Amino acid sequence: MEAPHRLVVGLGNPGSRYAQTRHNVGFMVVELLARRWELDGWRTKHDARILADPRRRVILVQPQSYMNLSGGPVRALAAWYRTPPDQILVLADDMDLPFGKLRMRPHGGHGGHNGLRSIIAAIGDRFPRVRIGIGRPARDGIEHVLSPFDDGERTLLPAVLDAAADGVTRWLDDGIERAMQFVNVWSPPLDAPTG
Repeated sequence: MEAPHRLVVGLGNPGSRYAQTRHNVGFMVVELLARRWELDGWRTKHDARILADPRRRVILVQPQSYMNLSGGPVRALAAWYRTPPDQILVLADDMDLPFGKLRMRPHGGHGGHNGLRSIIAAIGDRFPRVRIGIGRPARDGIEHVLSPFDDGERTLLPAVLDAAADGVTRWLDDGIERAMQFVNVWSPPLDAPTG
């Protein structure tokens, strides 16, 4: 029997208003992977944008339910593709990490992230995730995650997205341990702003 498709889920909010905000770095990594792999033909299924890579047996996923309800589309797609939680990699922003720092774990809690909270409520917590640091502001966290990157961050953002995408590729090709060895020691190439 053929192995199930793996899901690579980038978290974000749909619509042009949110496209370049910090909360949408998960979407950005998934879009970068689609460009790298020269894929097109996004379509909508179970309240998510999806793009299949038949060669890798991977489905790129952008839930369209808004961040706080991400679990519904992920659960529905996991059921449709018969994908167990440990074959669902989720990419999300994280205010508790300095801008540009990456952390990969095989499972864990939500750390206050509403998208991860929703997915954990839907499928449990035994799925791998890459957290992408966006830094913590002095004041309003909601305003911070829903605002665009500043000029200094934008300069470094392509390198951060590349590294996160490299981590996804390592997970697909070599497994979680090898991917973690790369992701968890990676640092932005220059002194990064801290938010």
